[in-house]
Amino acid sequence: MRIDAFNKVSQIYNSNKTSKIKKHTESSFSDKLEISQVAKDYRVAKDVLAQTPDIREDRVSDIKRRMESGTYNVNMQEVADKLVNRYFDEQI
Repeated sequence: MRIDAFNKVSQIYNSNKTSKIKKHTESSFSDKLEISQVAKDYRVAKDVLAQTPDIREDRVSDIKRRMESGTYNVNMQEVADKLVNRYFDEQI
């Protein structure tokens, strides 16, 4: 067996080893996130609605107090008009 032939073969295998890859730290492209003005307005409106209670306790307590004292009067014509208007608004 020839030793120099073995050395040449081992050199071929050693030359194919991968070298460490350097990380590229600078980038020519960067990701960007832009939020539209409509989305910002929507978020503000959503925050305001989240802070607004579903039931207006001051109005409810006032109506309850007036009903108990007998001073709460409802105009039936106004109620009927609102019902009819709401019905036709939903039909459109």
